[in-house]
Amino acid sequence: MAPHPGSRARLTARQAAFFPGDSLFAKLARAVCAAECLPRKELFEAWEVARRVRRRMRGGRVVDLAAGHGLLAYAMLLLDDSSPRAVCVDSRKPESAERLRIGLESAWPRLAGRVRYEQMDIGGIGLTSEDVVVSVHACGRLTDVALDMAVDAQARVAVLPCCHDLADADTGGLEGWMDGPLAMDVVRATRLAEAEYRVWTGRIPEAITPKNRLLTGEPRH
Repeated sequence: MAPHPGSRARLTARQAAFFPGDSLFAKLARAVCAAECLPRKELFEAWEVARRVRRRMRGGRVVDLAAGHGLLAYAMLLLDDSSPRAVCVDSRKPESAERLRIGLESAWPRLAGRVRYEQMDIGGIGLTSEDVVVSVHACGRLTDVALDMAVDAQARVAVLPCCHDLADADTGGLEGWMDGPLAMDVVRATRLAEAEYRVWTGRIPEAITPKNRLLTGEPRH
């Protein structure tokens, strides 16, 4: 039986057999299995977000905020080689991130040297209007920081929010119609639209994560 995509169990080399074939996803999954450092759900989250974003947003430097191991940045480059490079930003770089980097760059030598890791608060990275800002499950307020940074730089952006903290949240007074986390995300989408962004809303499969709402935007100009 194939592993459940939402499992938090770590992928191992023995599970590479669950991903046969020559598709890009299968090859990526086998490389991640060989690195033996990521939960299954992170593989599927990164892939499902990256392929949806790349349908709309091509090129540009990829900036992966709250990047964790950085798999999303690599997936973005694999899906669109016209992006010259990517930067992963997080307050702490996982020790096993280097193992993942070596495995992915061995499988795809063209990626070597194109992804760098900056260990800092995500607000410390400089952005430009040419960037594509992505973030998967930046906890709580960090999602808003990512959105605000993108808007300030007039960069394209895609976030998959999680850990909605309702204590100080802007829910727009919508709690009478919808639950608090959804109200927060509606307000986030509205803020992008008010900033003259073209906005798309979507979902990745709920089997991967119940926090599956994907918010994507690009400046209208």
